Amino acid sequence: MSIRDLVSWNSNKKDVPVRRERREEPFRELQRRVNSLFEDFWSDFGLAPMSAAWMDRSAFTPRVEVKETEDRLDVSAELPGMTEKDVEVVLTDGTLTLKGEKREEKKEEHGGVTYSECSYGSFQRSIPLSCEIEEDKVKAEFKNGVLTVTLPKTAKARAKTRRIEVKRG
Repeated sequence: MSIRDLVSWNSNKKDVPVRRERREEPFRELQRRVNSLFEDFWSDFGLAPMSAAWMDRSAFTPRVEVKETEDRLDVSAELPGMTEKDVEVVLTDGTLTLKGEKREEKKEEHGGVTYSECSYGSFQRSIPLSCEIEEDKVKAEFKNGVLTVTLPKTAKARAKTRRIEVKRG
């Protein structure tokens, strides 16, 4: 059987409109969507495929949580594998900056073979603060891989805080 047997030919019409579909377009769209999904996934970890951070893998971004109460701001950052000596906390012009460098070296020997692995990474996160802070009362504590920075608000900033009652509609 040849291809001519599969295609219906109309010999009576000479001007048969030909509809040409670009078959690669749906696949390009699918590829674009899959790429977008992967980029969104990796950006949740602070990495984007084909970015400098992705290629360098030594860069990482710790998860940071900021909580605000009536009298203070609490900032916590997850820094597994680090110690308080690896972290620097700086407060400048209404911005809290967390910096750090992670260094890890492992060496194991099994059956006369030595396995060695080194990994390094640094980070810097700057968090703009939404209120005035009593800078001389700021405290930072590092415990179990979590850095917690407590930033007490000034009396002026506390006075600006107002609770709004929520009523049932």
